[in-house]
Amino acid sequence: MKAVLFENFREAPKLVTVADPVPEPHGVVVRVMATGICRSDWHGWMGHDDGIALPHVPGHELAGVVEAAGRDVTGWRVGDRVTVPFICGCGSCSECNAGHQQVCLHQEQPGFTHWGSFAEYVAIHQADLNLVALPGDMDFATAASLGCRFATSFRAVVDQGRVSAGQWVAVHGCGGVGLSAIMIAAAAGANVIGVDLDPAKLSLARELGAVAAIDGGTADVPGAIREITRGGAHVSLDALGHSVTMTNSILCLRPRGKHVQVGLMLGDHAAPAVPMPRIVGQEIELLGSHGMQAHRYGAMLDMVASGRVDPARLVGDRIALADAPAALMAMDSFQSVGATVITRF
Repeated sequence: MKAVLFENFREAPKLVTVADPVPEPHGVVVRVMATGICRSDWHGWMGHDDGIALPHVPGHELAGVVEAAGRDVTGWRVGDRVTVPFICGCGSCSECNAGHQQVCLHQEQPGFTHWGSFAEYVAIHQADLNLVALPGDMDFATAASLGCRFATSFRAVVDQGRVSAGQWVAVHGCGGVGLSAIMIAAAAGANVIGVDLDPAKLSLARELGAVAAIDGGTADVPGAIREITRGGAHVSLDALGHSVTMTNSILCLRPRGKHVQVGLMLGDHAAPAVPMPRIVGQEIELLGSHGMQAHRYGAMLDMVASGRVDPARLVGDRIALADAPAALMAMDSFQSVGATVITRF
């Protein structure tokens, strides 16, 4: 099969031909029909993830068709249209048994713990636990954006932030995750404020339901949010993963507000200073949010089916597999409005 592979961190990936994967007894092989290019893939290429073994094929936001199934798989057949959360559970640890596959103690992540979806085929393990059936009317490019960006945002807003109608919600970073969060929070009836440096992304944030948009270069972002909200946001999300956006997210909250850290804090931002006096004095809640379990996809897909949210609006450029190396290396310096998705293999 054709695949994008890098042999060393921070070296240009190449389009190569490698052996097709074979399904594990409990797994499947999926023919990739679409796969997103995510900032997490860039972090992996940079060497920020110690679980990656070289040489490596990145890619974790995928949708496609089951090509082959292992002998122990009971719930899936060749030809089924599927997607998968970017965190795959083992099915046997205490967290999986409690339904918390997103924090599985032995989790696997295509594109990180094993070769991913920047390829014609990808192996998925524990298929009966981790695969998600796609609605027949959802195109593969839209479905590819669900597994990381949209599903991650759904859990952050709905399950972790517990956003409700009438609340003020601030979203710091209007990339794929942030714009998804804005759409979902607005659909829940919240008053959403988007923060970013890019005017085009702020414009799209308004189109997707934000009632206000703030230039992230503003001298006092938390102060601007507290002024708009007359006291501070009830819930604030750092959708980027930067020490500045994390701090701004905490400082923009009203007393007893919730900060949800969605963006990965890696590299130079792995150990940020946290404004603990404010957290203690105002009883601020700090919450992490890490993907979403396959069994929670139904609630998210119901919201899509109802028309309350439209993840197709978040799909940006559609590119060929051969263009993926350049797109991946450019993730830190340039990101298009909407998700860049590989759709031609």
